[in-house]
Amino acid sequence: MTLDLSADVVELTRQLVDIESVSRNEQAIADAVEEALRALPHLSVERIGNNLLARTDLGRSERVVIAGHLDTVPLNDNLPARFEPSTGSGTELLWGLGSCDMKGGDAVILKLAADLAEPVRDLTFVLYECEEIEAAANGLNRLAKDRPELLQADFAILMEPSEAGVEAGCQGTMRVRVTTKGERAHSARSWAGVNAIHGAAPILAKLAAFEPRRPTIDGLQYHEGLNAVFIEGGVAGNVVPDACTVTVNYRFAPDLSEAEAEAFLRELFAGYDVEVTDSAPGALPGLGLPAAKAFLEAVGATARPKFGWTDVARFSALGVPAVNFGPGDPMLAHKQDEHVPVAQIRHCEQVLKEWLRG
Repeated sequence: MTLDLSADVVELTRQLVDIESVSRNEQAIADAVEEALRALPHLSVERIGNNLLARTDLGRSERVVIAGHLDTVPLNDNLPARFEPSTGSGTELLWGLGSCDMKGGDAVILKLAADLAEPVRDLTFVLYECEEIEAAANGLNRLAKDRPELLQADFAILMEPSEAGVEAGCQGTMRVRVTTKGERAHSARSWAGVNAIHGAAPILAKLAAFEPRRPTIDGLQYHEGLNAVFIEGGVAGNVVPDACTVTVNYRFAPDLSEAEAEAFLRELFAGYDVEVTDSAPGALPGLGLPAAKAFLEAVGATARPKFGWTDVARFSALGVPAVNFGPGDPMLAHKQDEHVPVAQIRHCEQVLKEWLRG
């Protein structure tokens, strides 16, 4: 499919949504984005896997990275895209997989890339793969490890859904597998064995009783979460199981390091086998940094905390202050009825164009 960068940003969003791009299946959308970007003579374009980077090199005193991921979660009977008015308000909405998370933001990136040949700041546009799955596959993570020089900048904006407002920092995320051990036996003579699934009850009780921390950092209150996301166990319908594993996801506030988050989980589940399977650090808000303060003043926004994990953490680790600023309600991300108000897409485009034109 060919993308039309001369189209309205909302129509461009629809085009992007209709290119199915579930994680690890971004070839088609990356091809379309690459073709569109290479047609712009004021940009230098580099493709690494299904990651696209496009840069201006105008010798400006500042460089800004504007980034968004191309992938989505799996389909849930929510393609192709469609337009509908919202009930009661008359506001037009674009429905479809990825419309909120985060192809509206990607469309804004592509319109900025096409329309800003002479920005007052040099720009690096990054559109990358595999954000919705494990950290090891994340395209921005791989770029940060293998080609960090490509991401160096004075400031970064991640176009994650934030209802067209600024969300600062992000919480860290860690997944662990907590395993109980038992002994197999025939279920008709269960007293001869030890049921490992029953042994998981205290794990679930700890999770149900968890009181989340709500620390205030830079004036923003974060809200932690600790949840079972998978439970696995069982051998056969007539066998007492000898193993049960509960996969737990910990969303920890950015005042904790990954090591501190892991130590907390190991202490909470002391006596059980605990294996860390995925982890990514949080990012402090950094609202006192000059670049972040200048952006907030320019867009006239009041920052909110980012409860989810986003790739602002990658930029934070590289020493680049970053915020989330994109169209869409993050509460709708990954839902079957995912949608985005078209006014928010246009607002983000307008705000960024005005800021980058000075």
